[in-house]
Amino acid sequence: MAKSKVKRTKRKAPKPALHTPENPIVKVRRSKIHGSGVFALQKIKRGTRVIEYLGDRVTHKQADERYADHDENDNHTFLFIVDRRTVVDGGVNGNEARFINHGCDGNCESEIEGGRIFIDAIKNIERGEELSYDYQIGREKSDPPNVDEIYACRCGAAKCRGTMLWPAKRLKPRKAKQAARKK
Repeated sequence: MAKSKVKRTKRKAPKPALHTPENPIVKVRRSKIHGSGVFALQKIKRGTRVIEYLGDRVTHKQADERYADHDENDNHTFLFIVDRRTVVDGGVNGNEARFINHGCDGNCESEIEGGRIFIDAIKNIERGEELSYDYQIGREKSDPPNVDEIYACRCGAAKCRGTMLWPAKRLKPRKAKQAARKK
């Protein structure tokens, strides 16, 4: 099961997210990128901690078991890796953050502080603009051959790498390259 990765920092006390149920600054609505997306209700300045990514906190094993029957051709996932022990499943008890779409040149980034996941603005975001960040979903040896098609990117960025996966393309084994050169 694909899980998003993030930048980690070692701050002691995370700064609070600006968006709360009492102070909504984003709203979920239909997206041109994919399905539902998250849009700014007001101008959001670069450097703003926008929202915390919430959901059920489970182990990696529990996350894998929970979605064992998940269609491998479906890229829809709300699983987010916190650390080697913990995954947040935004599909269970999650909030609006789970609907932020992938973007190769996003206006936000994810950051883990104190075991919690936050989405921070890395660019100024205008009112009505859709929020996005690079999911950097890791590749696995067990990925199906069409994994790049399954996780195709639809962000439309000028430098779109065409996939939500990281690294952008599966590296070919050195032996295969060397054998090809000898022919």
